[in-house]
Formats: sequence, structure tokens, C-alpha cells
Amino acid sequence: MKKQVLETFNELAGVYETMGNENNLYNTQYERPAMMQHIPVDLTGFRVLDAGCSAGWYSRQLADRGAQVTSVDMSPEMIASTKKLMGENADVHCLDLEERLPFEDHSFGFIVSSLTLHYLKDWPAVLAEFSRVLERGGSFLLSIHHPLTDLQLLEESQYFSTELIVDQWNKGGRTYHVPFYRRPLSEILNNLLVDFSIEHATEPQPTQLFKELAPEQYSRLMKSPNFLILKALKK
Repeated sequence: MKKQVLETFNELAGVYETMGNENNLYNTQYERPAMMQHIPVDLTGFRVLDAGCSAGWYSRQLADRGAQVTSVDMSPEMIASTKKLMGENADVHCLDLEERLPFEDHSFGFIVSSLTLHYLKDWPAVLAEFSRVLERGGSFLLSIHHPLTDLQLLEESQYFSTELIVDQWNKGGRTYHVPFYRRPLSEILNNLLVDFSIEHATEPQPTQLFKELAPEQYSRLMKSPNFLILKALKK
């Protein structure tokens, strides 16, 4: 599982660097606008961890808002893309979020994790590490696949189990087989509530531009959201 995720996202790094609105609507006109509403406009003085930075889009937004950014990802190719984008404007590390993080306690005031945690199996260990490196009262903003929508990808789903799904993505003229985990909503919330309180939950809606460019997909998302966004505070 982990090896396949790593290989897939190494291959996708170059694609992610160049994707625009037309071939990346689920990010640019769906997930990102909803996430950015929960990120302060002025992050001056904040140390922010971009946990699962991909090609660095969120790292750039955070730095542009004044944050001191630390970007981490498991994929060496995604890390190379982030370094190319950020230059000296972020501290960039290639590491596995399921292992102990190389940061001291209370190092960050804010953690942002975009569409990453569904690739990780051991949520309790990951969230415990996020809690450790986050200062008390610090914010944790995450987006993941919606647990109800992902049921549609399985012929015989067991909702109350954590299930491995292999989806097919068509990007850059190629088909990629992408594995991830689907969890019941109760497991998602209860894992978070060990160390965090949930401040806000968002089931995002696609933008008007999404509707204009892909009306059929827009209609599907208005009936069944693909992502779930949670903003939490460390207790």
C-alpha cells in the first residue's frame, strides 16, 4: 500500500506542477476555495506545518500570508517540486507522517493537511504526533475523502470497517491506480477528539466556474460531496 502510494505520487509530481483549472477542478474549484476560507489572511508570526505538501500549492499560499512554513511529504518527487516552487521560503522535508516527526514539542501554531490522511493507516499515531508538535490551542485544518461518497467505489462495502480502496485517476493522459483508506465517520471523529476539539465541519460545494466548465460533475457533487473538511483545535 505505502509503496504504491509513493510510486504513484512520484509519477504525478510533474503533472501536479502544471495542472490548471480545466484538468484539476476538484482541487482548484472545489477543495481549495473551501479550505482557504478557514486559513487566516494574516499569518505573520505563525509557524505552520504543511503536512502532505504535494507539489507545494498550500505552502505557497501560507508563505504569501506571512507564515514561516515547514513542508513535509513522503514523495521525493513532490518534495523536489515544492523546493522548486518555494526556494528559500519554506523548510522542506521528505518524511513519512506515520513515523515520529523530527520536530520539538509545541513547534507549530497551525497544521494544514490537504487530502492526505486517507492515505495513512495508523491515524492514532499520526494525530498524536500532530498534537505533540502543535502548541496548546493551535489549529489543525484537514481535508479528506468523504466517507459516505467513497462507499460508491466498492461493490460490497462494510461501512463500519476501515477499508482499502484502489481508485483510478485519469491525469495527464494516463490512468493511475491510487490506493487509500475509507473510514466510518465515527472513527474519523473519535480519533480526532482524543486530542482535539472540532471547531467547524465543511462539506464543500463546487464554485460557479466548476459549474461552467463541468456541469455534469458539478451536479453530482451537489448531490454527494467528495470531500470533508474539518477544523480542529488542540485541547
